[in-house]
Amino acid sequence: MKILPFGDRALLAEFGSLEQTMNAFLACDAARAPGVIELIPAAATVLVRIDPNTLSLRAAEQWLTSTCSRASSNENVGRTAGPSVSIPVRYDGPDLESAALVLGISADELVSRHSQALWQCAFIGFVPGFAYLASKDANFDMPRRETSRETVPAGSVGLAGEFTGIYPRSSPGGWQILGTTSLTLWDEARDAPAAITPGMTVRFEVEAQ
Repeated sequence: MKILPFGDRALLAEFGSLEQTMNAFLACDAARAPGVIELIPAAATVLVRIDPNTLSLRAAEQWLTSTCSRASSNENVGRTAGPSVSIPVRYDGPDLESAALVLGISADELVSRHSQALWQCAFIGFVPGFAYLASKDANFDMPRRETSRETVPAGSVGLAGEFTGIYPRSSPGGWQILGTTSLTLWDEARDAPAAITPGMTVRFEVEAQ
């Protein structure tokens, strides 16, 4: 782990892998020090925003170092129980067959592996509410489409690299689309606009077609 100053009100912690980043975020989120305003995870970093009137940068660095050190020695921190959500999916996506072919398995096997895996939100990116979901149960390494689609419908469930994700709104995209869900992933009218936030666990349920 490497800790860098990020202005006078934040620190940026860099990690060597997605798993280390997720473990550090979960550990810090579970043991927030007074004065920690916000934790923002990404693929290899966690940004820690602080209130300098409550917590100095030096004290924040000591808290971050201590908390992340404990997380690195706890292999199960990434499986800590937390908020969860079930996502109903109609596995009828345009890339289901070709994605299965890339993985060397049948479409039915791909659906089975995708729906039986326990996924966890690593971070939010791309557009508001787009959750990058990772899983220790699924061994996917899916290349993006050679040509991105101009429009991917809201609710589309896709694979790219080691991640699965759900398009919260219609937008261009190059992920391999396995199916669709009717669940609204982002709604600014809700008190909590995002249906999925970092640290949440996600399961996909096969919906009858």
